[in-house]
Amino acid sequence: MIDMQQLYFGNIALDPNRQRQIVYYGRVSTEHEAQLAALGNQMQWYEDQTRYHPNWTVVDQYIDEGITGTLAKKRPAFMRMIEDAKRKKFDLIVTREVCRFARNTVDTLVVTRELKNYGVEVYFVSDNIWTMDGDGELRLTLMATMAQEESRKISERVLAGQAVSRENGVLYGNGNIIGYDRVDGTYVINPEQAVTIRTVFELYSQGLGQKEIVNELTRLGYKDGGGNVKWSCVKISRILRNATYMGYICYNKSKVNNFLEKKRIKNLNEDTFILKKGDFEPIVSEALWRQCELIRKSRIRMRKMPTGEERRQGTRIIQHLWVRKLCCRCGAGYNRFKWRTLRDGTPVYGYQCNFRTQNPARSFVERHQIAGQKSCDAISICEWKLDLMAKLIFDQLWGDQQESVLKACQMVESCIHAASAQTDAEMAEFQNKLDKLEQRLLNLGQMRADGELTKEQFQKLYDQATRELESLKAQQGEKKKPEQNHNFDLAKIKKGLAQMIDISAPRISDELIDEFVEVITPVENHHYRWMLSFGTLKVGQERTNLLETENPPVLTFTINFETARQYRCANKMPPQFRRCDWQDLTVEVYL
Repeated sequence: MIDMQQLYFGNIALDPNRQRQIVYYGRVSTEHEAQLAALGNQMQWYEDQTRYHPNWTVVDQYIDEGITGTLAKKRPAFMRMIEDAKRKKFDLIVTREVCRFARNTVDTLVVTRELKNYGVEVYFVSDNIWTMDGDGELRLTLMATMAQEESRKISERVLAGQAVSRENGVLYGNGNIIGYDRVDGTYVINPEQAVTIRTVFELYSQGLGQKEIVNELTRLGYKDGGGNVKWSCVKISRILRNATYMGYICYNKSKVNNFLEKKRIKNLNEDTFILKKGDFEPIVSEALWRQCELIRKSRIRMRKMPTGEERRQGTRIIQHLWVRKLCCRCGAGYNRFKWRTLRDGTPVYGYQCNFRTQNPARSFVERHQIAGQKSCDAISICEWKLDLMAKLIFDQLWGDQQESVLKACQMVESCIHAASAQTDAEMAEFQNKLDKLEQRLLNLGQMRADGELTKEQFQKLYDQATRELESLKAQQGEKKKPEQNHNFDLAKIKKGLAQMIDISAPRISDELIDEFVEVITPVENHHYRWMLSFGTLKVGQERTNLLETENPPVLTFTINFETARQYRCANKMPPQFRRCDWQDLTVEVYL
């Protein structure tokens, strides 16, 4: 029995003419007819080799068609051959040359070393390399490096060819695009589908969102590219982003990461897209397409996901106050949903974490031990509980501000009257000085006429008086009397402010919350952190960073069942409220 470790280190010399159980491996990189014909030639060549070696018994042959050679794991026949080697089905692999085996130096060496451990040798016929020879690995390394370099050069030639194709406006893909039919290598407008495309762009340019467009197309019965009335926001987004509809070909939407792995990745940087004017008729005008593009980009912002990855996120005008203020501890936003409907038909709304609704719950992940799956365990929040927390916070921090508002309005009013009176006095004083200077100029003219002043004396005094007059007129222009008909009604302002800050009502006004509440985050279930701001409100990621504050809370309190019950009674909410279902809420307030 031969020890494979001894064989690996070359301690045992084997008879080269011994009986061998062999397999052939062949590969072509594309499914083009010429390449497939070349593969047939390869296999014929292998059969000829068998006749030259009567001690070979062919066990099987492995063929990869239309497969790249730069990565072993992308070749199914190759991987199946390795598995069969582990099962000792053969002891020799015969392949024509190193570049047919692999174009990746690392793969070549790793695989041949692995095969040695299984007692399997590889014979590269054209290069005359036997991997179990003393210098086999050295020669194989050199040849594999040359094969990898050739692969790099091929990759560069392909990229250069693609650049030429872009300059010539060559269409890529199978032409499967709604609105067009692919005819003789170019696009021809499909009249029925083109109506749908124009409708999408016109509706979007009018301010409708993608979901609203989906609903409208469904209502109108417009069909998608598959002939079905089945629309989604994804389909609408693809249409709006496709420059083909304005008569351009868009390149560089995806790219290969490197010539070894050849993994195609989507290019998310739209600034690097290459647009080339096509030779086909556009469905929409370039002006309309670019107008929609500006609208679409204005609704996009970057958001940092819980995984640390930054992704683009569409934005829309959020109608609900608490959706604008809530931010989950995982970093995601919230959406509003109908919690239930009461017996009288009144809906009860709640808010839930977007990330949790789109991913498995943490309990599910932990129960099934799913590695690498991000999750969030934040529970939903009932809307009336947010209203209750806001009421108690402003009751304790704000207090009764009615008297302060009245005093502030009286101060503003008195300041306006005082400013007006002061302006009147200043205007009268300016007018008096102007009258005196004008009279002085008249007197100087009379004195010159009477011969009391020489020409030089008159000119000097006249210039001095003129400069003073011009200076006064300039100052008068800067201090014009304000119009008595102001652009605001003080009585209406007083009334509006009083209503806005009136916290005696059962529910705090949306205006007050929107103005001073920065962000609300459930740091734990039933434990909420409120961040108040008396400066400029922040948005997006800048807003969520406020949660990292090290300042102590200015207010902390707990809401028990009795407090919640009294609030519900004051707001005439349904009496179905049980103590056994209640859990106290902890609230922290930060500035």
